[in-house]
Amino acid sequence: MDVVIIILGIVFLLLGVVGCLAPIIPGPPIAFLALLGLLFHSTEASVPETKLLLLSGFLVIAVTVIDYFLPIWGTKKFGGTDAGKRGSIVGLILAFIFPILGPLTILIGPFAGAVVGELISGQNNQTALKSGLGSFLGFVGGVILKLGVVVYVGIKFIGLVW
Repeated sequence: MDVVIIILGIVFLLLGVVGCLAPIIPGPPIAFLALLGLLFHSTEASVPETKLLLLSGFLVIAVTVIDYFLPIWGTKKFGGTDAGKRGSIVGLILAFIFPILGPLTILIGPFAGAVVGELISGQNNQTALKSGLGSFLGFVGGVILKLGVVVYVGIKFIGLVW
């Protein structure tokens, strides 16, 4: 049973990494399942302490919430309008549904969506490009934060198992 728990934990961690890039998969919460699975591990030394679970759970929730707002915040911070924010969200969703360029599409989608949203709303090219850049930087910031939490969870998981 312990081997199954460890294998599932590794699978959850790998899915967590994938989820950091794919907007439909909640990466950090899935990675957190690896730590929760260790509660059923038979070796006492491998069971995570309550403090670790609470801290990790807080980090997972915080980064998941923040991630939804970073592209919108970036768009606004760089002078984008509501049309740019909506376009950023639509671009991200379309990039996930139609991954024409593979993982690169997920990076381009929010940028292109914000730019198109701004242009449709009548903004000039410079405003549209700044809005797109803000959306892109917000998305990249979210990915970095999520990866950081997933790596933290992974390190704690490995430390407890080995």
